[in-house]
Amino acid sequence: MQDLISMLHAIRRPPLLMRAARIGAEDYRRAVHLPRLLGYGILPRHGSALLKLMEIEADLNTQRTGGDTSYSLIRHVDVLIAMLGEARVLQASQAACVT
Repeated sequence: MQDLISMLHAIRRPPLLMRAARIGAEDYRRAVHLPRLLGYGILPRHGSALLKLMEIEADLNTQRTGGDTSYSLIRHVDVLIAMLGEARVLQASQAACVT
């Protein structure tokens, strides 16, 4: 799972986009946000959810940089919020396992 965190740190996005995501991540609630983004049903584990969110975000970023008219800034920020929220929970659970 540490590899997922390092992959997340390697992502470079416009500062304003990331700032909006960091602010939104303060109010992240897994049970509310994830079903809307990943589909309803049983929620995946944090690592699996983060990996799926990273794939969705990569597609959204490709749309953003390619000038795709179907690109949704709101959805992109929403996915980034969920990514940051899942990463925080994953890091906290790893820290609890180490100590």
